[in-house]
Amino acid sequence: MKRRDIFYTTLALFVIWQITAMLVNLPILPEPITVLAVFFKELQSELLIHFSVSLWRVSAGMLLSVLIAAPAGLVIGGSKRLNRLFSPIIYLLYPIPKVVFVPIIILFLGIGDTSKIVIMFLILFFQIIVLVRDQASGIAPQLIQSLQSLGAGRRALFRFVYLPASLPAILTALRQSIGTAVAVLYITELSATKYGLGYYIYYKGSTLLDYPSMYAGVIAMSLLGLGMYFSVDWLEKKWCKWKFVS
Repeated sequence: MKRRDIFYTTLALFVIWQITAMLVNLPILPEPITVLAVFFKELQSELLIHFSVSLWRVSAGMLLSVLIAAPAGLVIGGSKRLNRLFSPIIYLLYPIPKVVFVPIIILFLGIGDTSKIVIMFLILFFQIIVLVRDQASGIAPQLIQSLQSLGAGRRALFRFVYLPASLPAILTALRQSIGTAVAVLYITELSATKYGLGYYIYYKGSTLLDYPSMYAGVIAMSLLGLGMYFSVDWLEKKWCKWKFVS
């Protein structure tokens, strides 16, 4: 997507926001200019701290899930025996909404960063392992056999065949999971913490009734999700250049 399209879309959203705020004319929906002024003011103080904490939590969960789920998906997808063994387990656990585990994880791991990172990890883990497994198992057997006939061992196959073929699936899984991960991050930060954008939004809106600051937090969380989404797009263009060759 071109930057110009993103700019015009953002501008259109702000225009719609402005018109809606004028029509509603209530404190619960301040005008975008007011919110932007508060956003830049708060960004120089506490909002930046909350943003950094949330970014750390969701980034750590994403990195952990990639480091574990991607190799696991490659191994399972590259072995028919392992695929038959683990597929029923994945089939049963994948459809379960991971958000239902939030209170259980907090009970076991406490209210610190560890529980929140584990929740992010669970959400992303199954998305990645399913897509990578399917991608790895879908590689043509003739290609594998031809490389094996040339002397390629299992390590070489994983490095030069399975990993490059599955890399787009890994990035696609990340892209699909970012919205869910940020939404669950907000839920986990609503209580039992004093840092994070979820806490900031809830505290400003529900406790202090400071609606401009609340919307500033919403903008910050939106930028967090968008930044991660565009980062994955950038990595795909950098690591999967063959996909963009016309």
